[in-house]
Amino acid sequence: MENRSARLRILDAAHELMLTVGLARATTKEIARAAGCSEAALYKYFDSKEDLFVQVLSERLPQLTPLLNSLAAEPGRGTLEGNLTEIARQASLFYEQSFPIAASLYAETQLKRRHDDVLRTIGAGPHRPIENLDAYLRAEQTAGRVRPDADTFAAASLLLGACAQRAFAYDATETGARPPVDEFATRLARTLLGGISVAEEPGSPQP
Repeated sequence: MENRSARLRILDAAHELMLTVGLARATTKEIARAAGCSEAALYKYFDSKEDLFVQVLSERLPQLTPLLNSLAAEPGRGTLEGNLTEIARQASLFYEQSFPIAASLYAETQLKRRHDDVLRTIGAGPHRPIENLDAYLRAEQTAGRVRPDADTFAAASLLLGACAQRAFAYDATETGARPPVDEFATRLARTLLGGISVAEEPGSPQP
């Protein structure tokens, strides 16, 4: 129980620091201090800051990857429109919360390169959601709900790219407000569906 508490404290501290000062400036020393433990103790639970970053994404942010994996494992479940809408909703929230954490890396080229190298070694990175969504769409293609000639990778890139854009593209508008996530997800899913679905699903509402 004590070990679990220490790990959770470290995750909480890392999440808070990464949100407030950015990933580039959130050092393991500062994270350990905020968690009330030594830096050596932090490394008992996490191999590196990058490993800690990946765990923050998977345990503290909206659960995009588990959703994609579960849908890919069971194609044909629910309606394609409903599934794409939920994916778009979760992805929008995921990028909204992860963008402030990772953005600072882009100002420090060498640090970002090292960060990317570590992510490659542990099989993580921002490309993974695209690959996972592509896998889901290919599974639906095999199940006959996505057109055989549809480019599933392009479709996955379009949907997730739009969700990522929502995280930062609206700050300079008059209100500075992002499109409401539920409406945004619904419109995005319906538009994508029009390009890849075999036919209109029974009971699907009209745009």
